[in-house]
Amino acid sequence: MRPLTEEETKIFFEKLAKYIGRNIVHLIDRPDEPYCFRLQRDRVFYVSEAIMKRATSVSRDNLLTLGVCFGKFTKTLKFKLHITALEHLAQYAKYKVWVKPTGEMPFLYGNHILKAHLGRITEDTPEHQGVIIYSMGDVPLGFGVTARSTQDCRKLDPTTICVFHQADVGEYLRDEEHLT
Repeated sequence: MRPLTEEETKIFFEKLAKYIGRNIVHLIDRPDEPYCFRLQRDRVFYVSEAIMKRATSVSRDNLLTLGVCFGKFTKTLKFKLHITALEHLAQYAKYKVWVKPTGEMPFLYGNHILKAHLGRITEDTPEHQGVIIYSMGDVPLGFGVTARSTQDCRKLDPTTICVFHQADVGEYLRDEEHLT
């Protein structure tokens, strides 16, 4: 386990900024105890510094996971967020989308969100912006990227895609073997 390099940190924070903006500061400078991001086998983990210091006594080969996995780097150094980061992203989300009950199941099966399934959307959400998807009961379901801005979504046909699917809580069941 090692700290992220400058290039990895830049790529990782750019991806996080798409979803939570400047609230990245709240992830690291927490009032309860300091947290940090560490890299282990191309995966980025969010872990408290106290646990990280204790984990240094475990060899790299024996250490499988530590803290919360935020995602992984591909071989071409692109970062892919995992659904395991949803809890932390939802706390500090800048832009949100609420899905009607009829649209929850299609989204949880990996489909994009259509205009007909859109319950609410944060005002002034730009096009191609990272958003957190909630049920109408404010339960975080996943995250995605807007296909259109808030103003454009109002004028769309009900069968038009408003939010592109990125990840959802249904992945825990569909991709169980890949999340570890």
